[in-house]
Amino acid sequence: MLDLEVVPERSLGNELWEFALGMPLAQAISILQKHCRIIKNVQVLYSEQTPLSHDLILNLTQDGIKLLFDACNQRLKVIEVYDMSKVKLKYCGVHFNSQAIAPTIEQIDQSFGATHPGVYNAAEQLFHLNFRGLSFSFQLDSWSEAPKYEPNFAHGLASLQIPHGATVKRMYIYTGNSLQDTKAPAMPVACFFGNVYAESVDVLRDGAGPLGLRLRLLTAGCGLGVMADAKVRTLESSIYFGDSCQDVLSALGSPHKVFYKSEDKVSSLISSTPFTLLFVVFVCSDPCLTSTCGDILFDATTHLVKKFVLHTNYPGHYNFNIYHRCDFKIPLFIKTGNPVFFCQWDHIQELLGHPMEKPVVLHRSSSANNTNPFGSTFCFGLQRMIFEVMQNNHIASVTLYGSPRPNSQSRGGALSQ
Repeated sequence: MLDLEVVPERSLGNELWEFALGMPLAQAISILQKHCRIIKNVQVLYSEQTPLSHDLILNLTQDGIKLLFDACNQRLKVIEVYDMSKVKLKYCGVHFNSQAIAPTIEQIDQSFGATHPGVYNAAEQLFHLNFRGLSFSFQLDSWSEAPKYEPNFAHGLASLQIPHGATVKRMYIYTGNSLQDTKAPAMPVACFFGNVYAESVDVLRDGAGPLGLRLRLLTAGCGLGVMADAKVRTLESSIYFGDSCQDVLSALGSPHKVFYKSEDKVSSLISSTPFTLLFVVFVCSDPCLTSTCGDILFDATTHLVKKFVLHTNYPGHYNFNIYHRCDFKIPLFIKTGNPVFFCQWDHIQELLGHPMEKPVVLHRSSSANNTNPFGSTFCFGLQRMIFEVMQNNHIASVTLYGSPRPNSQSRGGALSQ
């Protein structure tokens, strides 16, 4: 049985690991993989057809814990303990839930102190006792008569005194004062591990097609002293087609990994001539798991940037959790003159037009196992961009390719844009 420390509005964990609000999905999965002998039977729950409409959930069925990640940014939003009998919980080092200590209303009051009166939800038949960043739900089933209350608050809720002896059914850790209104916070400093993360990526393009990328990067933990390490620093950098390896290293720092590639499965959308590419992964990740948000490919002959690959990291895709989600935006210049940002293939075709050629069917599989439970994806080429489309109409990745920027455009001028 796990023995975990509760930190309201922050985390749930022990001396070896911690699930922290704002933590990227990949880091949480890394913890589960590292401690797979202790934390077993983990389910990944998501909406297959509408993955952005519901939270992505890691369900620790053996331990009665759910980790709810925001569907869009894939950072930890809520930690829910839904079975108090499967886990030991303590606050400030003192247990309030264990095999010997029942989490009654009196125990919660003793451990956490006074708060506002309980709030009753008639539809769920639950009392909710709320602290900042922490809520406890008490089941009403064991009481013979439902308490009388006046529905004088929004959503039919009323302020009540919770009956003595009531025990906690669920516990929630979140950010802010309201569980219903909570959002995933920014990634905490403790999750950086001295690495660099891409907060956002803007595709730079003209009327002909993509020119390069402008990246807003975040880093922390690299300064001198404790106070410097506690700060998150922001920097912006741009990289272009035709940039050298030295240009990219200067703009982004060291790559996470370097791969050499001798074939390209979607090269038929660009050219029939085969070529060899130096495959470089950019934007560092946590040290426990190989997980990034994009790739930069260099021509093997010239060693200049030839392609960019941006990944959305949707669940239900073969490469899920190999990459962090890349929050990229592609401006589409239409009649209004304003850039339009998009995420689904139908919407893209409405703005860019329909491809002239049939899609390339991409079927991924490993050398050890030829099966792919997620099925094939379809690659469409439009305006020097290749869109890899999943069967639910969402974009799995976008590959950008184009001509190098003019030699007269200096590197310094590119960075100042």
